[in-house]
Amino acid sequence: MTIGLAESQAIQRRSLHDELTELLRALIAGGELAPGEKIPEQRLCERFGVSRTPLREALKVLANEGVVTLRPNRGAVVSALTLEELDEVFPIMGALEALSGEIACRHITDEEVTAIRSLHETMVGHWRAGELQPYFRLNQQIHEAILEGTRNETLKALYRSLAGRVMTARYIANMSAARWAAAVAEHEAILQCLSDRDGKKLADILKRHLAHKLETVKDWLRSRDTERS
Repeated sequence: MTIGLAESQAIQRRSLHDELTELLRALIAGGELAPGEKIPEQRLCERFGVSRTPLREALKVLANEGVVTLRPNRGAVVSALTLEELDEVFPIMGALEALSGEIACRHITDEEVTAIRSLHETMVGHWRAGELQPYFRLNQQIHEAILEGTRNETLKALYRSLAGRVMTARYIANMSAARWAAAVAEHEAILQCLSDRDGKKLADILKRHLAHKLETVKDWLRSRDTERS
């Protein structure tokens, strides 16, 4: 895979370690770096205007999250997923997402709900235009915003420690037109529950929403494995 270098993406040094970690996580979540692919360290250093030392420190953070795998003397690769791992991790994530929805409804502000509504409307625009990756990025931001609304650092840490392991598959698995439309409808219901501060209903929707995503990801993995065999 070739990463374009035409546009300067040099980052500011105010928080280099955290910034690099987030940038790499975004590349992986957006599918620009695919499961099983070797991390092109030199190209990324040129792209972000950094040396290899902070980049490798960021890779260590992602390795601890399970997002990448470090191979001695061979560099890092984006971690691949198995169906067994998905079946193990997604139900736990579903329970945590349900809990985050219930708690968020008790603490989230009107301003935060308005911001989530804005993200949702932009996301729907990408859905109508058939733009999958921008849609996924906004989708992720919405779920992160709900998580932030819990004001619960323990819950956030637990969720993110698991989310890293399945992040790539969650956001690059292709959806059928029907499933994509259903996912948007689910997000409409999520937004309504947030507006109504209906925590119990939101918890149920978020849990079902993630269960549907699990089936989409599993279908994608099965089809990918079939193509490779």
